[in-house]
Amino acid sequence: MQVVEKAYGYITREHEGRLQVLVFEQNTEGSGIQIPKGTIEQGETPLEAITREMFEETGLTDLVVHNLIAQDYFEHYTGVLHKRYFYHLTTHELRDSWDHSPTGLNESGLLFTFYWINNSQEVLLAKGHGDYLYRVLSKVQSG
Repeated sequence: MQVVEKAYGYITREHEGRLQVLVFEQNTEGSGIQIPKGTIEQGETPLEAITREMFEETGLTDLVVHNLIAQDYFEHYTGVLHKRYFYHLTTHELRDSWDHSPTGLNESGLLFTFYWINNSQEVLLAKGHGDYLYRVLSKVQSG
């Protein structure tokens, strides 16, 4: 079975005394609400990939990678097995929302609309995207 490695980023910020998590919607039907993520390229470590992918997907330049919070295997709806790495990152981004055209391979013509959520119940994330969100929210809020 083919295995594709993916790096997922839970990007958080403190805003008006509340922790917020960055999510986005894209201009293609059926994509759902997502967190930034991307494919780990040949010869790249998951840490290198998360740094590159988060910039390509969000356009943010002030991200700080804190830690790897989870790693698992996930069967994508296409039947491809994904080895997923979930990282926690922080930013001091002031904008409440923005549009960004991602710069990664095969992302031409896509437009991502980013915004912040305050808790995991606020939106329904695409399948698999919210699997470890509780770890970020509990870790940041408690320490």
